[in-house]
Amino acid sequence: MNKFAPLSDFQRPTDGQYQLAFFRFSALEGDRYVLTNQAGEYLVLPRAVLSALIRHELPSDHPYYSRLRSRQFLFDTSSKLGKALLANKVRTKTKRLENFTSLHIMVVSLRCEHSCPYCQVSRQSEDRNAFDMSTETAEKTLSLIFRSPSPAIKIEFQGGEPLLNFDLIRYVVVRAEQMNLSAGRNLQFVITTNLAVVNDDILEFCRLHSILISTSLDGPASLHNANRPRPGKNSYELAVAGIEKARAVLGAERVSALMTTTKASLSMGREIIDEYVRLGFPGIFLRPLSPYGFAIKTKSYTSYDVERWLEFYLDGLNYIIELNDNGIRFRELYASTVLTKMLTPFEPGYVDLMSPAGIGISAVVYNYDGEIYASDEARMLAEMGDKTFRIGNVHKNTYEEIFSSDALLDPIEQSFAGSAPMCSDCAFEPFCGAEPVFHTATQHDFVGLKTRSAFCTRNMRIFKTLISLMEESPKVRELFMQWAN
Repeated sequence: MNKFAPLSDFQRPTDGQYQLAFFRFSALEGDRYVLTNQAGEYLVLPRAVLSALIRHELPSDHPYYSRLRSRQFLFDTSSKLGKALLANKVRTKTKRLENFTSLHIMVVSLRCEHSCPYCQVSRQSEDRNAFDMSTETAEKTLSLIFRSPSPAIKIEFQGGEPLLNFDLIRYVVVRAEQMNLSAGRNLQFVITTNLAVVNDDILEFCRLHSILISTSLDGPASLHNANRPRPGKNSYELAVAGIEKARAVLGAERVSALMTTTKASLSMGREIIDEYVRLGFPGIFLRPLSPYGFAIKTKSYTSYDVERWLEFYLDGLNYIIELNDNGIRFRELYASTVLTKMLTPFEPGYVDLMSPAGIGISAVVYNYDGEIYASDEARMLAEMGDKTFRIGNVHKNTYEEIFSSDALLDPIEQSFAGSAPMCSDCAFEPFCGAEPVFHTATQHDFVGLKTRSAFCTRNMRIFKTLISLMEESPKVRELFMQWAN
């Protein structure tokens, strides 16, 4: 018995016939199937049409034929530019790879005056100066950062609470700007802060140097204060006051917020969204807990399963669509990222949804002690004692040693979704990512068994939901096109 059909079954470019391009397909509800090609173009077909297509029995006057040809699912004698166009789309999707690392995260301190039970970082108490990055380490870090070939460099300051070591932030910003006079990069700075210790001097420095602020806001006061305890029990009040103060100095568009879903959040999805709308944010990232740091030690990560989070997420997504129907412009930011991959020729560069994996390629983390990790999640995993994704040290290794290390290249190669079991033949592979850090944390393997992967379960449901919503409502598709662009 022959294992493969003869080559002639796949090549029929003669008049009146067509040649199939490479594509994958997966079942949706009913008798519908979604097809995706190598460039991430997708179409939804009835089963009968898919069957006729595969059997080379779909007539050229069929309503789906021209759609399949225009999106390079098939080629015929009139498709003179089809293959070249498909190749160009694939090149556009993968162009980010040649720029290499653009996001450089500097952990300037592990100190923090909050004690959040879900924190993914092994934070230290506020008076532990031994956990601050030194000027020497910062200098070494900047030297490596400017070795990146990327035309755009974003330096993000994280903690702990990075403002507790603001003197170093000030030093790094000024020094990086000096270095950039000759490097000529598109240079940007972000401070990820809870805003509890922000003051006028810090904000004025941020204004002068065009620094963006990213803060945490878990929802209304009762929820935020419960999720993010601090002395004085006033985390929410300080966060909202800090947001208003930062907007007044920097401008509203330069201040963003991020929430984390705890067990207490699950019944308050619409209230959380309302809080973001009330405070004038343009969107919200409804993100689940990650399996790292204190979130594991305090069992916060296991306090709800992926199905319960999906109920929370999908209800929130539907509510946001309702808000837009009522004239309130507001986005769900994870859906927007996925839709960019689905509906445009561009790769948004979100680390979790990249294949090859975005670790090291899209983002890298320089810890306070000089250790370098392939991603923020890799640093969090290291704080739990697993240094699988430690790729070097700013004091000991060269740029070439760091970014060609086995600790970086092995997980990228092994987890590549295009060849990973159950990913390589999945229709949603062009929209998804390889997440070796997550699967190492949850299954002790770079690839992981996808049937047991919360990452896979979560994304599959979201991908199918977004496609179904667009198929069922032209109005929703128009809204999603706006989000994607």
